[in-house]
Amino acid sequence: MEVKDYDFYLPEKLIAQKPSERRDHSRLLVLSKESGNIEHKSFYECLEFLNPNDLIIFNDTKVLPARLFGNKVSGGKVEVMLLNEVAKGTWECLAKPGKKLKEGTQILFSHGLEGIVEDDTEFGGKTIKFNMHGLDFLEAIDKIGELPLPPYIKEKPEDYGRYQTVYAQNVGAVAAPTAGLHFTEELLDKINAKGVETSFITLHVGLGTFRPVQVEKIEEHKMHSEFYSISKETVEAIKKCKERKGRVVAVGTTVVRTLETIANLNDELTPTSGWTDIFIYPGYNFKIVNGLFTNFHLPKSTLVMLVSAFAGKEKVMNAYSEAVTEEYRFFSFGDGMLIL
Repeated sequence: MEVKDYDFYLPEKLIAQKPSERRDHSRLLVLSKESGNIEHKSFYECLEFLNPNDLIIFNDTKVLPARLFGNKVSGGKVEVMLLNEVAKGTWECLAKPGKKLKEGTQILFSHGLEGIVEDDTEFGGKTIKFNMHGLDFLEAIDKIGELPLPPYIKEKPEDYGRYQTVYAQNVGAVAAPTAGLHFTEELLDKINAKGVETSFITLHVGLGTFRPVQVEKIEEHKMHSEFYSISKETVEAIKKCKERKGRVVAVGTTVVRTLETIANLNDELTPTSGWTDIFIYPGYNFKIVNGLFTNFHLPKSTLVMLVSAFAGKEKVMNAYSEAVTEEYRFFSFGDGMLIL
């Protein structure tokens, strides 16, 4: 399969630069994966399509203020983006200017935080060891860091809180699980009041969000590993949902990747944590997920390929074409899509 088959025309004006005025007042395109039928709704109307037997699973990761600014001891400004903590106080990072950051380079940040460049990573980044001098690392970066918005968002948001889900809890992501940004506490209450169950997994969104597909053949692309965790409570909720013939509805591709990862580990679902580099593209046989909330993704991205695997390439490309025609807003702060 070729990456170019997942390209589509997207006018730049449809790339959302700011969130909708209210989270759940974004638009929602509802796609039937069986018939290909499309309906146009507001996001809060998703309740119409959910049944009491259903189970909705959210990703409760919380975005780190992972973008840090410092100076080399030898002179010169440095920008660092935290990605993965590979050992206590040691992080894989993206860094600018990367070529000038040799092994042993010392970087000074505010609030007493220091970093020493250790070596290069396989993806062109740097491994940096941070010295906190007795400080709590997360407290330090909470004071000095910025949330790392995707490069296609050119404007800083008035409220950085809009780049976190209302249920964000476990700190560790460098990008938001954006399908969840549409949910409000009020909408979650209404979902529960309808008898729809909710549960959570954690997947810390990492480098793969920023990494374009640079090969021609889909099968040759390698995903970057991301940490995930799924609890006993969520595993039991999935089993009960399947027993009662309900639908497991994932909120976002990160939830899909986590659930399908654990489904591929053993014949029986068990609570677990680890690292996943699962790459889902057409031809994949879904084992857990029956429905999907998602946003509209980049052309030729692994996310478009995952959604195409779930609902069928022709139906998804047709839905994307209609979304462009109807001027839906795309990407992180854009509108939503529900596939059932």
